[in-house]
Amino acid sequence: MEKIYDVIIVGSGPAGLSAGLYAARAKMSTIILEKDKTGGQISGTEEVANYPGSIREATGPTLVARMVEQAELFGAERMKAEVLSFDLEGQVKTVITSKGELKAKSIILAMGARPRLLNVPNEKALTGKGVSYCATCDAEFFTDLEVCVFGGGDTALEEAMFITKFAKKVTIIHRRDEFRAAKSIVEKAEKNDKIEFIFNSGAKKIIGEEMVRGIEIENYVTGETTEIMADPNDGLMGIFVFVGYIPETELVKSFVKLDETGYIITDEQMQTGIPGVFAAGDIRKKTLRQVVTATADGAIAAVQAEKYVDALAN
Repeated sequence: MEKIYDVIIVGSGPAGLSAGLYAARAKMSTIILEKDKTGGQISGTEEVANYPGSIREATGPTLVARMVEQAELFGAERMKAEVLSFDLEGQVKTVITSKGELKAKSIILAMGARPRLLNVPNEKALTGKGVSYCATCDAEFFTDLEVCVFGGGDTALEEAMFITKFAKKVTIIHRRDEFRAAKSIVEKAEKNDKIEFIFNSGAKKIIGEEMVRGIEIENYVTGETTEIMADPNDGLMGIFVFVGYIPETELVKSFVKLDETGYIITDEQMQTGIPGVFAAGDIRKKTLRQVVTATADGAIAAVQAEKYVDALAN
């Protein structure tokens, strides 16, 4: 007889692993799917200092390893497979993967979101080594160093101002001649003595081997290229990229309701609007995307999935 799981969790970042822990601990038959590396974005973080209970020496990979161990301890299965499509109608849902079909009474979508990249040489190699996409996560590591911030929206300017609490200088580089951010935010940034601005410019190459040493930028009006190098007394600098995120909703956009930027809209119980289908973590519309909020989402989604599955049996 074909196995029907109580819950299939798609994605093994903090939201998916937290959901797996709570679901398996509730004695639900649980399987967590991941097409790439376990842990999502946090798996590339060198230090995790803002997750409650973690010590400064904690890294993304070690935190993820503990989450995996916990989920498996309570019986959650894990499978490395790419999800190709979904059939979310009816009481039994189907997930078609690269390793065959899986069926479950409930689904938790936790595929996350990926940051938009600058797409320049050395960016991926130096991610976590000076290149960051999260000020809340990493700004502290650039205390008394110089930082370049790329972006021109509300997030870019707000995060740049947050970084000034730690960095000695922040240069905001924007590809247009004016910001897209709200005027009130722009005015506040302009009054910050630690912030400088470069317009009509973008990254061409990140300079460095083991750590970021500088960046080459191009002026889109004149075509001139300029190198911004770290202070010789420091030897390294930070590059923060805030040019948007891309939610991993391509496979479900025709099933669930999305906001204008492509994130899944849920209620506080993580319900998507389709009975038995929940969303958790960075894939859903929310005000803060951090490990701590992702794990909370996962726990809520699993508890609600358990209630949904129990109701089916009655």
